[in-house]
Amino acid sequence: MSRPDYKIYNAGLVLEGGGMKGFFTIGVLDFFMDKGIMFSDIYGVSAGACHMTSYISWQRGRALDVCSDYLDTKNYVGPRSLLTTGDIFNSDFAYHLVPEYLNPFDYETYNSYPGKAYAVVTNIETGEPEYLQVTDAKSQIDYIRASASLPMVSRNVKIGDKLYLDGGISDAIPLRRSETDGNRFNIVILTKEEGYVRTASSRATLAAVKARYLKYPKVFELMRNRDIRYNREMEYIYERQAAGAALIIRPQHKSDVSRIDKDKDKLRALYEEGYREAERRYPAITEFLNKVK
Repeated sequence: MSRPDYKIYNAGLVLEGGGMKGFFTIGVLDFFMDKGIMFSDIYGVSAGACHMTSYISWQRGRALDVCSDYLDTKNYVGPRSLLTTGDIFNSDFAYHLVPEYLNPFDYETYNSYPGKAYAVVTNIETGEPEYLQVTDAKSQIDYIRASASLPMVSRNVKIGDKLYLDGGISDAIPLRRSETDGNRFNIVILTKEEGYVRTASSRATLAAVKARYLKYPKVFELMRNRDIRYNREMEYIYERQAAGAALIIRPQHKSDVSRIDKDKDKLRALYEEGYREAERRYPAITEFLNKVK
């Protein structure tokens, strides 16, 4: 097996989640593949963790196909899956049938990646984020699944003796973690548009969360204060960008794509927006990465 034709920069890549809004991220990552750009450390949150895997396996177009080809399959995503499996996205279908048979994942290339890739998850007992290094994409697929298990519409994922859910509820944009790990320069791909400010969850939503996770009160606490943490983190990211230590790539306009959207035309358009935005920012990306030692 020959290594993919890319240059690895000693920098962090931080991938925000956002469900189907992650089609923007897929477009950016496909552009990176076209330009042979790879990073030494990658932090994927929720959908970002899923897209991270196809990027590291260097399978251009795979994430786009995987996320759009099966939307009309009744057992894949939607109320039917939620009622029959407990997951809005059928976990057996998404994490086993697709990568192992329907759209084969290149495990060998992924596992030969010389950098470090992390799936960000939330420990629902402690309420703390954890950063699980994914060195083997097949045996550690539950790390990815846990990162993308949305509260209320997914089962808790047990890994060892711990229970996890979506990493986005505890650390939606783990730039600080990347910096703590020694990455002085980071590219941050966001799925929320320029100027986005997260608002507080409704009382009804919080009441439902509190009832659902009665045994795990930290989940309720995280959801209750999620907007405050997110907006503070964005302030920090802007500060790091102003200091020349971070570069943000994000949609410039609000998308009407919902977190669980099945409109293939809208999703394709968002993917193309991501690709075009990365292409537009390519001179700035090149200048930024040239600072990396």
